[in-house]
Amino acid sequence: QVHLVESGGGLVQPGGSLRLSCAASGSIFRINPMGWYRQAPGKERELVATVTSGGTTNYADSVKGRFTISGDNAKATVYLQMNSLKPEDTAVYYCNIAGSPTAWGTRYNYWGQGTRVTVSS
Repeated sequence: QVHLVESGGGLVQPGGSLRLSCAASGSIFRINPMGWYRQAPGKERELVATVTSGGTTNYADSVKGRFTISGDNAKATVYLQMNSLKPEDTAVYYCNIAGSPTAWGTRYNYWGQGTRVTVSS
């Protein structure tokens, strides 16, 4: 069974930067898309950014111009560079990869376990 392992969360001051990483423990085929979501305390999980297999990116309005998503389909790895962080970015961040464990089989939505990002002075 494939798992997604996230890293890079932590405590950062407002205006600071963090880089989140997410890597699959095994192979994932036919990946499309990869993305990051977040869930703040008392709120629903929301989309942060996605990247398609063709490289097309999509961002939530709240992070446009500050966050950059990138991914490597061959390595089933996705990154989120977060700059100019604000206290309202505080949340647990989850990576998501849609793909198949085999070259021809059923596609699934794989989720990471979440990494906490706290933006506070």
